[in-house]
Amino acid sequence: MKWRKLWSLRRWSHVFRRLPRLLTSPEVSLGDKLLFVIPVILYWVLPDVLPMIPLDDIGVTMLLMNWFVNRVERKYPSIL
Repeated sequence: MKWRKLWSLRRWSHVFRRLPRLLTSPEVSLGDKLLFVIPVILYWVLPDVLPMIPLDDIGVTMLLMNWFVNRVERKYPSIL
């Protein structure tokens, strides 16, 4: 993914709108949902580099959100 697209507000508004729909969609398999949810929960719970400062947690979560939305939209094109 290009850096310009990664910093795009249009892209992030798309990601934030689509993520809840994709996570609650019965068409997306549980395994695909867990590929996003488990790493995010583990990253938030386990000790990290900057304790008590959630900036790195938020950044990693946003990158995983972007990856998950891209992956699921490619894998399940009928869910639009």
